[in-house]
Amino acid sequence: MNNKPNYTLPIILVTSLFFLWGLAYGLLDVLNKHFQETLNITKQRSTLLQAAYFGAYFLIALPAGLFMNKAGYRKGIIFGLLLYAAGALLFYPSAQNASFPFFLLAVFILASGLTFLETAANPYITVLGNPETSEFRLNLSQSFNGVGSFIGPIIGGALFFGSKTSSQTSQLGSVKLVYIAIAALVLIVAFLFIRTPMPEVKEEELVIDRAEHAGKKLFQHTHFIWAVVAQFFYVAAQVGIAALFINYCTEKGLGITNERAAYLLSGSLLLFTIGRFAGTALMKFISPNRLLATYAIMNIALCAGAVWLQGMISVYALMAIFFFESIMFPTIFALGVKNLGAYTKKGSSFIIMSIVGGALVPYVMGSLAQLYSTAFSYIVPLVCFVFVFMFAVHGYKIKSNEAVLSYT
Repeated sequence: MNNKPNYTLPIILVTSLFFLWGLAYGLLDVLNKHFQETLNITKQRSTLLQAAYFGAYFLIALPAGLFMNKAGYRKGIIFGLLLYAAGALLFYPSAQNASFPFFLLAVFILASGLTFLETAANPYITVLGNPETSEFRLNLSQSFNGVGSFIGPIIGGALFFGSKTSSQTSQLGSVKLVYIAIAALVLIVAFLFIRTPMPEVKEEELVIDRAEHAGKKLFQHTHFIWAVVAQFFYVAAQVGIAALFINYCTEKGLGITNERAAYLLSGSLLLFTIGRFAGTALMKFISPNRLLATYAIMNIALCAGAVWLQGMISVYALMAIFFFESIMFPTIFALGVKNLGAYTKKGSSFIIMSIVGGALVPYVMGSLAQLYSTAFSYIVPLVCFVFVFMFAVHGYKIKSNEAVLSYT
């Protein structure tokens, strides 16, 4: 008789969260260019949106992990959804007052909610099933994050740049409309989580050799430390590439408008989504670390193309980076939390904290873009992908004295 629990419904509900934070992220990069024009701020200052968004991950991830250690995944998810909705609703008074600092506060609160969701959802998916297929499950769920990221710029391009009016109030009115709708959607999902029973998986029950595992502290798991470093640089690259994407396209002298650039960004995120599904399928035949290494090499070459190539081929190179980024976050995450057992929630918090790379590095790119050119600033993600490659070929390895997780 098979007594294994059925995790199908929890996986479906948790996967919906990946779509929701993908939507928030997809809109963020369009807001950069929109605020540069409507609020008259520089490229460098506009990257403070990314600093507020990803800075929240750094500051809130550990408290989120501690909260879930006591309250469990379900309550952490519900609290995160409520914070997400509160931040989205704050976009209304921010737009009403045309205040960039107020927008930064709204983004920070919204992203604080996303931090709870990511701290819960990423490890939750990895433990809802066989540990041997954890990377596959996480990549599959993360594919729906790509769907949300793809839809975000389409909405932003149509509503933020589609209006031909020169009125600042009218342009910011579209921001109010979008985020009120998002808040309503998030509250509906929160209601579903409140009404639906969710299993609480205890990671400490997944360890074979308890004595051997108990002797290891979290930071004695070297693959986990490597994952924190790799995730820092990966997110730094991903966020920087997308944050200045519209600026890159409009400044290449190819006649690309803001609206068209937003749609090109959406197309790039569609490639990202396709890459997630394709990468998930490829992991049936290629080990996750090898696929990660291959994709990292491709992105190093494509970043070089974005820096030094001219004409539309440079834009296409930039767009192609998104495809090869697709599997990086979930693969690094799944490889990093593997075999952490009772430390899974805490380890997840640290890996989510490393997303702070997305708060710091885009500002460096913005500074280089101001001093030299937007194209030259893409040398920064090129360096970041080198660290991802190093993790994929060496850092991911679990030492032989680290027990392998399995169900008991």
